[in-house]
Amino acid sequence: MSEVTVGVLGLGYVGQCVAATLADRGMRVRAVDIDEQVVAELNEGYSRFAETALLDRVARSVQSGRLTASVRAEDLTDTDVVLIAVGTPVRPDGTLDDTQLRGACTTLGQHLRPGQLVLLKSTVPPGTTRRLVRPLLEAGGLTAGTDFDLAMTPERLAEGNALADLESIPMIVGGLTPRATRAAATFWHDALGVQVIEQDSPEAAEIAKLADNWWIDLNIALANELARFCALYEVDVLDVISAANTLAKGGGTVNILLPSIGVGGSCLTKDPWMVHRSAADHGLELRTPAVGRQVNAEMPGWTARLLIDELAAAGRQVAGARIAVLGLAFKNDTGDLRSTPVQPLVAELQRAGAEVSLYDPLIDEARIKETFGVRPASSLTEAVQDAVCVAVLAYHRPFRDIDFAALPVAPSCLVLDGRAYFPKETVVRLRELGYRYRGVGR
Repeated sequence: MSEVTVGVLGLGYVGQCVAATLADRGMRVRAVDIDEQVVAELNEGYSRFAETALLDRVARSVQSGRLTASVRAEDLTDTDVVLIAVGTPVRPDGTLDDTQLRGACTTLGQHLRPGQLVLLKSTVPPGTTRRLVRPLLEAGGLTAGTDFDLAMTPERLAEGNALADLESIPMIVGGLTPRATRAAATFWHDALGVQVIEQDSPEAAEIAKLADNWWIDLNIALANELARFCALYEVDVLDVISAANTLAKGGGTVNILLPSIGVGGSCLTKDPWMVHRSAADHGLELRTPAVGRQVNAEMPGWTARLLIDELAAAGRQVAGARIAVLGLAFKNDTGDLRSTPVQPLVAELQRAGAEVSLYDPLIDEARIKETFGVRPASSLTEAVQDAVCVAVLAYHRPFRDIDFAALPVAPSCLVLDGRAYFPKETVVRLRELGYRYRGVGR
């Protein structure tokens, strides 16, 4: 694949991960984005995303000359394959906000040449590849299926492990024509060495991606309600999940995921609504996407109340109390604040009168201030000084070496475990040090 030239249109999180990985594997990659700052950063070998190994991969690929970026869509004309990886958010009513996708496809259509393979990686409602992407590309004068090939190949990456996922998770492909499907399958097999699962249509590939996130969101909702149920009986939900997951079922075992303070990010918070709205537009009322979303959206408020009740049980009022929040991202080991459930949780504590200090070593101060409206602490010590509660809401690697014995917290400080899933030995140790402990369902 070293002779193949790949164009990547869109340099968000997915676009940068894919571009850097393909370049690192020997392909020449030309990346295009309308954001001049992002382009400049990439050409300097820098990525703004806190993703494991991404910065090294970007720097190495830029230095070797295999990865270049520009704002010029015409740079995509001489590529063999073009990947569309732009943002596809949803509006409040669940419909696709296709602004970025329309702009990208309209621009790309003006610069396509015969023989190119166009692959859509953005998550979209069923029918989007055929009914939106295709006509916008064809408006440039070429015909899909005749002059160029078009296929849907959805991204399936988990933040924090994206680069490893790219080189291991099977790639789903569904072309507009059988030829497009074969071409897409061959490209991904040769480029990444992964298993490729061919679908009969773009719609099947679009739905497969949505089904993944629909299932994940529902599974987390089950885990979250199970945690609340276990709390009624003072049972550790992690013990229950571990036991329940030993039951053989289907081709594997029961696989309940872990509870937490809520779901965030750019996918799980929108893709179920995309499913729900797409079905409604065809007269089908699906219940589970909305139920999963409702359950998970309630978790920040429920967790805030859990924290307040624990303080009250210790004879402390939340009003005027100093609460240290460690980890602001929507999941462990990322710097992504998109739809983070930490934000509504913090807002709930602030409304109750708490003095909340924030600290996250993976996120710069400007982005934290933009999201939370307050300046974060500059160090762990500053964040926890005299705190009556230390809430670990994203358990980043830098937090795993915290010496709780040395923290300058208030006596009988509460440790709220939102995503750390501390083992029982750690919980015992915390209590020996004089801390109170409470987790989600623990």
